[in-house]
Amino acid sequence: MAPVVHGLEVEYYEQINFVYLDIDDPATEEFKRYFGFRYQPQFFLIDGAGNILQQWAGIVSGDSFRQSFNQALAQ
Repeated sequence: MAPVVHGLEVEYYEQINFVYLDIDDPATEEFKRYFGFRYQPQFFLIDGAGNILQQWAGIVSGDSFRQSFNQALAQ
């Protein structure tokens, strides 16, 4: 998934802020609990107020991300 996500990060530069959490880092526990992190990989599209707009688990196509990103950006 890394090549897909990193490619999208370049594509949506300055439009979407990509944040990566290390599942093994104890400092991320609060975030994992808040967002209900259960799987690896797991992805969340979150608005500026911290609301989850969409979430994915497992292998996801770039087109699936793009569709949700473009929809969120159009609002």
